[in-house]
Amino acid sequence: MFAIPNGGQRNIVTATKLKAEGVKSGVPDIFLAVPSKAYLSHGLFIEMKSEKGKLSPSQKIWIDGLSKIGYMCSVCYSFDEAKEAIGKYLGIE
Repeated sequence: MFAIPNGGQRNIVTATKLKAEGVKSGVPDIFLAVPSKAYLSHGLFIEMKSEKGKLSPSQKIWIDGLSKIGYMCSVCYSFDEAKEAIGKYLGIE
């Protein structure tokens, strides 16, 4: 499992460097690179949001696209929700 550094406030030099390296706006925050036979999924993407956070249009596009090609995607509003989503996905609720 790893984080994807695609959000947050950055200075222009750092933002330019990350864009050149391939960082894309809207990609979910965390990826669990474990396939699941139970969910017929290649892996699990998690988008973390604050309690009142909402998905941006680019996040909706990414989540929809990733879901269509065989990835499980979950939007979580707390550590506990993310932990639960991972446990459910791995079958270790």
